[in-house]
Amino acid sequence: MTNRTSARDDVEPTLSIIVPCHNEEANLAMLYERLCAVLDGTSLSWEIVCVNDGSRDRTLALLVALHQRDPRVQVFDLSRNFGKEAALTAGLDRARGQAIIPIDADLQDPPEVIPDLIAKWREGFEVVNAARAAREGEGWIKRSTAHFFYRIMNRLSDIPIPPDIGDFRLLSRPALDALQRMPERRRFMKGMFVWIGFRTATVTYRRARRHAGQTSWNYWRLWNFAIEGITSFSQVPLRLASYVGLLTACLSLLYGMFLMLRTLLFGNSVSGYPSIMVAILFLGGVQLIALGVIGEYLGRIYEETKSRPVYLIRESWAGEN
Repeated sequence: MTNRTSARDDVEPTLSIIVPCHNEEANLAMLYERLCAVLDGTSLSWEIVCVNDGSRDRTLALLVALHQRDPRVQVFDLSRNFGKEAALTAGLDRARGQAIIPIDADLQDPPEVIPDLIAKWREGFEVVNAARAAREGEGWIKRSTAHFFYRIMNRLSDIPIPPDIGDFRLLSRPALDALQRMPERRRFMKGMFVWIGFRTATVTYRRARRHAGQTSWNYWRLWNFAIEGITSFSQVPLRLASYVGLLTACLSLLYGMFLMLRTLLFGNSVSGYPSIMVAILFLGGVQLIALGVIGEYLGRIYEETKSRPVYLIRESWAGEN
């Protein structure tokens, strides 16, 4: 890792704003202006920790220009695109504040909500969630899938994950220290934020439309993200595979008894080819589903045993020039 500047501020800031960035060149100027307007009004010292997650546009160049203009903007460039969860982890690892607030760069989470989070923190809460009361600019399919994801997730997981709450929240320094003790490589941050506990409050806000650009999240990535969340915080799919196998065995036993009884009563009739194929395909499908579920968990174990770092930083711009 190469550091453009080695000196850091002697006085640690009170607030750290964490901004993962992936192809966000059209949003950075407005994000900086709105964050500065809000943070300067809090009368607290602050820093903005920006993590460039393998952007292919001018995101990194604009971030470096912001740092040169305002050294409170810290910039960390990852060696490649590691994904949002890794970029968020990198920012959290380098936050120096007593209160830490992750926020997306697309301005869907309004910076103007930050004073409400700080107010709850000053009341003594160690984690302050920001719940979405409305989602502007999202179609009914996106809203419906998000709704069902949180409900299904809470059915399967032992850790209840509050619905309609993303990464936008406030973490106190003790809460962040606890979060950093979780060493897993495959990270589902929404669940990890909840798992640590601590005194928690919630504020609500209206989620805005994306300010500019296109999101990199498509339905396939969201589906994989949902699987990641379920396998990270629930063993129910493994149990379901066992239950389906047991149910199939019981049905097969009952069907075998039925065939035996029918033969005794009506003689040995030859079963039809379609029923045999249906039974074979059904059992084969059940077996493949069970193997797929086991494979998901086995893959997680394999990733963890390799003990690779969650992210790698190629270069950083931090501290005074």
